[in-house]
Amino acid sequence: MKASAWVGQEIGAESLLRCSQCKTARYCNAQCQKQAWSEHKGECSRLKSLQPRIPPDSVRLAARILQTDSTQNAPGELYSLEEHQSHLADMSEEKLEGLGQLCGVLQLYLQQGAGTPPQNPPAPSPDLLSLLAKVTCNCFTISDGELQEVGVGLYPSMSLLNHDCQPNCVMMFEGKTLHLRAVRDIQPQEELTISYTESVAPSAERRRHLEEQYHFLCHCQRCCSAYQDADMLAGGVMGTRLKEALPALEQLQAEQKWAELLREGGAVVEGHRGAVPDSNVYLLRLLDLLLDACITLGQYDTALHYGTRTLQPYSLYYPEPHPARAIQLMRVGKLQQLLGRVEEALESFRQAYDVMKVTHGTEHLLTNELQGRLMECQAELNRD
Repeated sequence: MKASAWVGQEIGAESLLRCSQCKTARYCNAQCQKQAWSEHKGECSRLKSLQPRIPPDSVRLAARILQTDSTQNAPGELYSLEEHQSHLADMSEEKLEGLGQLCGVLQLYLQQGAGTPPQNPPAPSPDLLSLLAKVTCNCFTISDGELQEVGVGLYPSMSLLNHDCQPNCVMMFEGKTLHLRAVRDIQPQEELTISYTESVAPSAERRRHLEEQYHFLCHCQRCCSAYQDADMLAGGVMGTRLKEALPALEQLQAEQKWAELLREGGAVVEGHRGAVPDSNVYLLRLLDLLLDACITLGQYDTALHYGTRTLQPYSLYYPEPHPARAIQLMRVGKLQQLLGRVEEALESFRQAYDVMKVTHGTEHLLTNELQGRLMECQAELNRD
């Protein structure tokens, strides 16, 4: 399904082409940039006039919706943006105040395109407030095949899908096109569900995020039974300390201070050795951070050490096919192949393929790359 409206982000943008005018939008190649110009040209001058500031994605997306009149039904859509719920009546005073400030930013942003001098915006328009509320509640994060975030978009019909913390479907993107893929057999009349939140989080965190962002209290079986919370929170007080250490380490990742992240994060992991198992979700998140740092710094043996430690928890928390598990297995397999551990790499790639053919499909570019690596490993073993 194509997006009714979307905007790209700068996440993972180092290898992408930058728009020469606004310096904000990025593209995978010149052809992609040319194809996107009809959508980008309306915002390009606005972004250029705001440099070095960059408006939030929700503001850019709302402006693009207004620019293209995407509030009505697009071809092939079962559901229009006008039919979405704004949930304004359910929001706290604090959230409404934040939305009002966002509305002011949107009004200033729209003034840039009108060619009028920036001025203090009037009181937030009810229509704009409602639009922004619908956007923030209903937009989807667009990711590539490796689950790296590349933008946000609106897919009105997909908003009909309800949430479950153990869903029977996952969403995958190819460019801006969203594919809904079943991860297990679905019975006639069974509801299709997706997860609105991070699955690898304790039930209290999932419920809090769902209530704050989507304004409902989850009553799924996983949440009501606190399923796997004991594993996710194993380690007691020591696990809580890990949770407290994460924000500062995640900030180092955001600032791309990889050496510092590896040094400080490695010390935290070592300090919790034997006290907190790898199933603890905060330790698991830290291991993923360290895996990224090691790969970036070219420390592949250490990267493989951290990556291997994540595989058992990933298997525990993603028992059904899930793209995150396929990607993790593939990353570990690449490290094993690079370090000459071909038999281990072959097994990791096989496991990744069993998941990826379900989550991504056999025609996906990443699945094809994985098949190529399987053949490379098999050929190398046959030569030996």
